[in-house]
Amino acid sequence: MLTRKQHELLMLIHERLKEDGIPPSFDEMKDALGLKSKSGVHRLVTALEERGFLRRLHHRARAMEVIKLPDTSGRAWPASAGFRPQVIQGDFQPLQGRPIDSVSDRDAIQLPLYGKIAAGTPIEALRDHGNYVEVPSSLLGSGDYYALKVTGDSMIDAGILDDDTVIIRRDDTAENGAIVVALVDGQEATLKRLRRKGNTIALEPANQAHKIQLYGADRVRVQGRLVGLIRKY
Repeated sequence: MLTRKQHELLMLIHERLKEDGIPPSFDEMKDALGLKSKSGVHRLVTALEERGFLRRLHHRARAMEVIKLPDTSGRAWPASAGFRPQVIQGDFQPLQGRPIDSVSDRDAIQLPLYGKIAAGTPIEALRDHGNYVEVPSSLLGSGDYYALKVTGDSMIDAGILDDDTVIIRRDDTAENGAIVVALVDGQEATLKRLRRKGNTIALEPANQAHKIQLYGADRVRVQGRLVGLIRKY
């Protein structure tokens, strides 16, 4: 089921694509829905992506594809060829908790919350020993996981917004292009897309307003890969 605003936005995009093949701009979406800021549009678009109704084509400017539409009963039907959304991936530091493999899919798993991580300028990642996040075990595979609170807007074009909670799978390696938690100089952690070239590592934001950060390979250590995201509306 979609909220009223999600439904309005989906139909707006669908009608514009049918009319001229180009989706409305974020400013046009904001005005059409009576929202105060474009961050509200980002949240609605991301929610539609997460529910499989919409896909953003990140290699093309302002490109979107409507995957399916709800019918009058609230159920969904395909608007184009089937699409299975990919799960963004990432991770951080050692986790003490129940092994994922030992928990039933009916259970909720408590993941430790590791405080706030910057999605803008690197900040020191602090574990909050008193806070946990409950996640359905069916959403996780084997391995160790923990949660991080995101601050900043540098990853908004990847669907990661300020105040989101990201779910991290611990790992010390990642392929080029993966969204990772990177530890810089052994003390500051940041959530970015990782690129390697020779002895240089680039930590790329997903927001043109932020600059790519370049470091020597010996200054950056991968702490894990992003595997999920939790958002409250």
